[in-house]
Amino acid sequence: MRDQHGEPLGLSELWSEGPALIVLVPAAFSTHCTAELGALAHDVDRFDDAGVQLAALSCDPVPALRAWGEDRRYPFPLLSDFWPHGAVSRAVGAFDEELGVSERLSLLVRDGRVLWSLRGDGHAPRPLAAHRQALEVLAGSR
Repeated sequence: MRDQHGEPLGLSELWSEGPALIVLVPAAFSTHCTAELGALAHDVDRFDDAGVQLAALSCDPVPALRAWGEDRRYPFPLLSDFWPHGAVSRAVGAFDEELGVSERLSLLVRDGRVLWSLRGDGHAPRPLAAHRQALEVLAGSR
């Protein structure tokens, strides 16, 4: 995959120095996706303090993610699953074939192993409190 700056970034690189919370969202600039990532960005210090790397993933192309990231100043990588279209989303069972977008899925991964997951409704943002549960799970698994 490529991040919003066009730099290659593999998923394993995200958790190479500790756990990562990967938040799949359907579409850049959409109301619910922007709300979800905005809440995470506002609370990024809590995740940083726990040693968790946040990242968002969507099937949008790099230029769209770059514009979204610059517009919203997200303090974490935005990953493009654009080509091959939805390959990563499909691999984790979160690709909507009808719409051609990632489904709402959050994965807390450490050393390549999923410790926690949250599947959201396609038509509503996942609450920040639900993402904070990942930190509780992480604290309990140490």
